[in-house]
Amino acid sequence: MDLLLWRHAEAVEGSPDRARELSARGREQARRMAGWIDEHRPKALRILVSPTMRTRQTALAFTRDFEIVPSIGPEASVADLIAAARWPEARGACLIVGHQPTLGRLAALLLCGAETDWTIKKGALWWVNNRIREGEPQTVLRAAIPADFT
Repeated sequence: MDLLLWRHAEAVEGSPDRARELSARGREQARRMAGWIDEHRPKALRILVSPTMRTRQTALAFTRDFEIVPSIGPEASVADLIAAARWPEARGACLIVGHQPTLGRLAALLLCGAETDWTIKKGALWWVNNRIREGEPQTVLRAAIPADFT
């Protein structure tokens, strides 16, 4: 299974938090990363998006074909993201558009075996893959791309 973790792009400050929109810089970050994802996208890609405005706007830079999943909002736990993605049992690939610190903690768990506060920058994408080698499951980092590298 491929799991892509895309942190929402830069948003304006304000309240309420869930209604914050992308800034002009954030719209550009989302557009550029969406182009990279489109060029490299895995087949059979499910897209799960937090219900906040900034995550929905980030996802919309890529596609309108996504599912808003309340359980992966800003208060989500790593377990919530794993359950939503159905990691590692699901077939195909899943893209989660979500928030820190949960995305970073999930990346740390998958790659190091423990939840640790790793930072995924705004607009960045981390792509991991689960595979079996010599009978043992492995998680492989396929890409970690900051928004300003696209």
